[in-house]
Amino acid sequence: MEILGTTLRICVDDLETSVAFYERLTGTRALRFERGGVSVAAVSCFLLMSGPASEIDVLRKVTATIAVKDVDDAVSALNDVGAKVLVGPVPSPAGRNLIAVHPDGSVFEYVDTKPVR
Repeated sequence: MEILGTTLRICVDDLETSVAFYERLTGTRALRFERGGVSVAAVSCFLLMSGPASEIDVLRKVTATIAVKDVDDAVSALNDVGAKVLVGPVPSPAGRNLIAVHPDGSVFEYVDTKPVR
């Protein structure tokens, strides 16, 4: 599996204030989208999320988002090393993603930018 980068996931109460801070910090503009009732803003390597407590509590369990070349390759690699895919692969705003738990209990999201077939 080829890892292309990592995004830090941050759950925030006030998305607008946080977006303004991270845009100033990084010098980049936020890319925004909604997913499952959660408002999301990607600012450089930061993924800011705000929404209902029931949704955010689940998202807080995911340590980080890992960009990979191909989610299908990630599934094979994760299975080979004893990780368990909990959800996915499923379509995402940018391509496909999955959620996996590693043997140590850490939970990660893996994403690619391949078009959904």
